[in-house]
Amino acid sequence: MLNQPVPPTVRRVPRALVAVGLLAAVLGTAPAPAAASPGPAALSTAAAADCPFVNTLCLFEGTNFTGARLTLSSLVSPGTCVSLVDAGWGDRARSAINTNSRSAAMFMNDDCVGGAFEVPGNSSLSDFGGFTPESAWVPR
Repeated sequence: MLNQPVPPTVRRVPRALVAVGLLAAVLGTAPAPAAASPGPAALSTAAAADCPFVNTLCLFEGTNFTGARLTLSSLVSPGTCVSLVDAGWGDRARSAINTNSRSAAMFMNDDCVGGAFEVPGNSSLSDFGGFTPESAWVPR
């Protein structure tokens, strides 16, 4: 269950904001060192080093915070639906770190509707199992 519910109607963000977010994502894309974390866990010092940003959802291409990193932050309140497909990250994310105090959510479709896969606030998920997100709800 999400700490902050995802709004029932999620509107797409104007292209200018998406462009700014994608630019930030490209600049934030970099290989990240490994840091083990069993299941949903409070944000550890090691995980925080892999995602040293404030109020950000960091997605990693590999489990245990390895591989390329995509960083997502919302510029609008209460949050933003980000198409991972449009960012070139459809079906790529395998682990995540959420440095925001509010929960983020990932979805198996490209428009942030349906069953949400929660990334609780100030926590990390080292392995999504078979879940592969196509979009993410990022709180402000």
